[in-house]
Amino acid sequence: MQQDFVVIKRDALSAFATAVLEAVKVPATTAVLVAESLVAANLRGVDSHGVQLLIWYSEQIRDGNIDVNTIGKIVNENGGCMVYDGMHGVGQIISDICCDHVIRLARANGLGMVVARDSTHFGACAWWAQKISAAGFIGIVMCNATPLVAAWQGRDRILGTNPICMAVPGPNAFLLDMATTTVALNRIHKAVLSGERSIPEGWAMDAEGNPTTDPQAAIQGLPIPLGGYKGTGLALMAEILCAVLSGGAMLAEVGGMRVRSRPMRVSHMFLAIEVSRFLPLDEFAERMQTLRATVKASRPACGFDEVLIAGEPEWRTEEIRLREGIPIARGIWEQLSKLAQSLNVAAPII
Repeated sequence: MQQDFVVIKRDALSAFATAVLEAVKVPATTAVLVAESLVAANLRGVDSHGVQLLIWYSEQIRDGNIDVNTIGKIVNENGGCMVYDGMHGVGQIISDICCDHVIRLARANGLGMVVARDSTHFGACAWWAQKISAAGFIGIVMCNATPLVAAWQGRDRILGTNPICMAVPGPNAFLLDMATTTVALNRIHKAVLSGERSIPEGWAMDAEGNPTTDPQAAIQGLPIPLGGYKGTGLALMAEILCAVLSGGAMLAEVGGMRVRSRPMRVSHMFLAIEVSRFLPLDEFAERMQTLRATVKASRPACGFDEVLIAGEPEWRTEEIRLREGIPIARGIWEQLSKLAQSLNVAAPII
C-alpha cells in the first residue's frame, strides 16, 4: 500500500528548494536563506510554512510581485527605532536585514524595534524571533497578512491571520509562534493539497459564516479568530504594530501569496529586548528553567500525559526529523515535482 507521504532528508530538501528558487532567478545567497527558513519550518513540524510555499513563491516571482534583487532601504532611524521599506523584496532577505538592525539597535539602546513595510511573505515568524534570541535578546516578531479573516461577529474578509511570536535566549527555553486564528491558513491549504477530506472543527467557516470541516469550503470561506473576540483583538494589535506604525498597507490593502494581481505589501515588526540590561543573562536562563520546571511539574489534566511548554512539541519533532527525515504529503510533493519539472530542476530521488 502506497504511503500518503514521502520522506526526504534535510540537506536534500534544502538543496532542492534552493535549486527551485535559483531557477526563478532568485540570487544564490537569497535562495539559500529562503530554503533554510522553509526547511526549518518543516523540521519543526510546521509544514504549513515549509517547502510547499515554493509553489506560491515561484508564482509571485514570475508574476513580478516580488523583486528578487532589491534589499530594501532604511526610511528613518531614531534612537532604538527604525522604519524600513522592503520595496517588495523577498520577505526573508528583508527580514534578515531588519533582524540585524534590530539587534544592533538593542545593543546600543537596550531595546530595538524595526517596522518594515511593503515587504513580502517571510516564512514562519519563529525563524526570525529565534535569530534575535540566539543573539541574547528576547525576540518578538509579528506581521500582517492577506485579508482572509472576518472580525469577530462579522463575515467580511478584512483581517489577516497576523501571527505573533516570542523567543527567549537559552536552550529550548520558550518559543511561542501562533496565528491569531485557530490555525494558520496555510494549514488549511496543506489539507487541500494533501487531499484530506476533513479538517478539525473550529478551524474555519464557510463563505456564509457557518462552521465547516470541509477543506474546500474552508478555503472559500473564513478562518476562525482564535478565542473569538480575543483573536480579533490580537490580530488588530499586530496590524497596528506592523502596518499602522510603519505607514504600510492595512487590512484589505494587503495582497498575499495567492493574490496574483498586485504586490503583497506585507508589514513586519521586529522587537529585541536586551536581557542583560535587566539582569545577567545566566541568571535569566536559570530563572527561565525554574519557570519551565514549575509549569511542567504541574499535574496534567485528564487525557494528557504531561504539561507542555510553548515550543516543546516542535523541538521534539525537529529531533525526530533530523534523524529520520522530513515527511512531505504526497499530494504536495507531486505539485512540487511538477514545479521542478517545469523549471528543469531535478527532484531528490525518493
